Amino acid sequence: MTLDETEIHDEVRARYAEAALAASASRSDSAAQTSCCGPDGSAAFGEILYADADRASLPDAAVLASLGCGNPTAIADLREGERVLDLGSGGGIDVILSARRVGPTGRAFGLDMTDEMLELAARNAAEAGVTNVEFVRGTIESVPLPSSTIDVVISNCVINLAADKAAVFREIARVLRPGGRVGVSDVVADDALSPAERAERGSFAGCIAGALSFEEYRAGLAAVGLTGIEIVPTHPVADGLHAAIVRAVKPLVATASDALPAMPALPRPLQVTSSSCGCGSGVCC
Repeated sequence: MTLDETEIHDEVRARYAEAALAASASRSDSAAQTSCCGPDGSAAFGEILYADADRASLPDAAVLASLGCGNPTAIADLREGERVLDLGSGGGIDVILSARRVGPTGRAFGLDMTDEMLELAARNAAEAGVTNVEFVRGTIESVPLPSSTIDVVISNCVINLAADKAAVFREIARVLRPGGRVGVSDVVADDALSPAERAERGSFAGCIAGALSFEEYRAGLAAVGLTGIEIVPTHPVADGLHAAIVRAVKPLVATASDALPAMPALPRPLQVTSSSCGCGSGVCC
C-alpha cells in the first residue's frame, strides 16, 4: 500500500508539531526527539551531531528541537553576505547558525510546513539575537521564494521526508542562482535496498522508509542540471541506510534542457510494515 502526498505531509507535520511543543516546554519526550542509535549502537540523530561550541551558543529550545542526521552548516562553507535557504528548518538551529556565518550583509531563510515549528524557530532566533533571518511557511516541494535568488541550499534530514522528491530537486535548482550550491545532510539507502526493504527498516516520518538510494539521489540531482554531485556517507542509521553529506552545484552557464537526462521515476513511499530503526526504539529523527 502506498501513501499519497497528503497522508505523508499529515504524518510528518503531526510528528514534528509534537516535537516543537515538547521543545517549547523544555521536554525531550516526544517521539521525534527520542534518541535513536545506529546499528553500531552510536547516536545517529539529534543535537549530538553539533559541536559543543555551537550547542552552547544556542537557545535550549533550538537544541532540543534539533532532530537531523548531520550538521549542514559545517559542510556548506557559508560566506559573508550570502543568502541561505534551509529546507525544513524546524526549530531554527541551522538558520541561526547560518545567519551568524553569513553576517549582517547576508540573510538566512527557513522554510517549514509546521506552524508550531515556525513559531518556535522565530522565538529561538529572537532569543539568539539574530535579525538577518526570515521564516517562511510552505513545503519543500513548492518553495515560496523567487527563482535564482539563493546562494546556498541546506537541509538536515528532511529531503527524505518529502512526498515528491523530484519536485524538491526542481525547486532547489530553480531557487539557486547560477554558481549556487547545495550542502545538505540526509539519509541515503544502499543501492541494493528496494523501497519495500527500506520501509521494513523504519517509518517514513522516522526518516527511513522515504530515503532515496545513492544512485536515485545522484540521478535526481543530475536530472535538474546540477553538477559536481558528491554523496558521502558519514555514519549508519539503520541496516543498509546511512546519514550522508550531499553536495552539488548549479552551473554558471545554464545547461540546455534537451541535454539534461530524463527525470528518473523515483520510488513512491510505501506503507511501513515495521517501525524498527536498527536499535529497537522505532523512532529515528
